[in-house]
Amino acid sequence: MTPPMVPRRYRVRWRRRETSDTVTLHLDPLDGSLPTFAPGQFAMLYAFGIGEIAISVSAVPADGTLVHTVRAVGAVSRAICAAREGDVLGVRGPFGTSWAAEDNSGGDLVMVAGGVGIAPLRPAVRQVLADRDAFGDVSVLVGARSPDLLLFGDELNSWSDQLDVLVTVDRAEPSWGGRIGVVTQLLPSARFDPVRTMALVCGPEVMMRFTARALVDTGVRPDQVRLSMERNMKCAIGQCGHCQFGPEFICVDGPVFPYARIEPLMSVREV
Repeated sequence: MTPPMVPRRYRVRWRRRETSDTVTLHLDPLDGSLPTFAPGQFAMLYAFGIGEIAISVSAVPADGTLVHTVRAVGAVSRAICAAREGDVLGVRGPFGTSWAAEDNSGGDLVMVAGGVGIAPLRPAVRQVLADRDAFGDVSVLVGARSPDLLLFGDELNSWSDQLDVLVTVDRAEPSWGGRIGVVTQLLPSARFDPVRTMALVCGPEVMMRFTARALVDTGVRPDQVRLSMERNMKCAIGQCGHCQFGPEFICVDGPVFPYARIEPLMSVREV
């Protein structure tokens, strides 16, 4: 068994540019595949000679490969985004908690994404589509800063055949024919019964804070609102302390948390 701090080598099979600063990489294992990832879990992706970062899976193939959607915001993420077909990256994982949407089988689901937060939610959407009859109403609410930053546009359109998909942007040119405004403004248009709803939320922390409060205000129980948190995860096994969030460690206790568990922490400055 490979020790948790030793990366396995994965080769880039294909690379797709999603936006000006975001790419999706499909990775094939060279040293034997890692255990299967669950929607919401993350891997530590390692650019050899530069460093590693925590990135949630953006798809969960059944063949041992990995799919990650990465935005270039720092030295390591820029190096990973620059990887070409045939290049080799290191991967550790799987780590962390999952969305576990199946916990609300028979009920309604609301998935709310801000910006690149749609990537960690994408495996959960695909899980629901693969077993659509197991759920009631399912709404996918997506917000982005502008239309050119929307991820998976074609896929969003295909999801709308079976799910209630609503999209908004913060700002747009006159040619944009969709909604304009923050993603919480989509909630009144979404189809769900708060009493039987689980909500999955991923995006910037301020967006998640306001979205979680808005969902609770509609009647969704706080323990049924799940947020995917981000912190500076370095070891992924709860040893280094970089991702400490009050008494929690994001890498092992999260990244997916019930809002009821972390709501007191989210209102504390500098936590």
